[in-house]
Amino acid sequence: MTKIFRILAISGSTRAGSTNSAMLATARAVVPEGAAVDIYEGLRSLPHFDPDDDRDPLPAAVADLRGQLTEADAVLLCTPEYAGALPGSFKNLLDWAVGSEAMDGKPVAWINVSSSITGAAGAHASLRTVLGYLSTRIVEDACVHIPVPRNAVGVDGLVHDDAVREQARKALSALATG
Repeated sequence: MTKIFRILAISGSTRAGSTNSAMLATARAVVPEGAAVDIYEGLRSLPHFDPDDDRDPLPAAVADLRGQLTEADAVLLCTPEYAGALPGSFKNLLDWAVGSEAMDGKPVAWINVSSSITGAAGAHASLRTVLGYLSTRIVEDACVHIPVPRNAVGVDGLVHDDAVREQARKALSALATG
């Protein structure tokens, strides 16, 4: 029996109809054979990071996040930019990850779906910095920019454009083998 390579996908957006979340749902739909994508759904439930609370017993939502990160073989991130940087709720998630070893040496990549002029460059530069503090292994070949306009997301919450889906599939393959 072959072990399935588990990728934990985390959206940095809490917005309903988010193109970032749609991209991760699409990634789950096109994941290559031998891999699986699990989508983290707890961003809204995480308490504000406080170093005084970063000890046992951890808040339940934090323990769940760290457990999912630990169980994953790799992590795929997809986040918007807000005011030139990472959205606060997503940065909060990363801050909770810093206090653990759940991501040490773990392969990590991101898909940037921004179709703005800046391409969310500020958010992704900041993300790269934070991932360094988490001691992750960034898989450069799996970090891709795939612009996804809001009108490309179907009523089912997925992107059906074949070119977008193929780019996502290639990114997942690179993450699973990188």
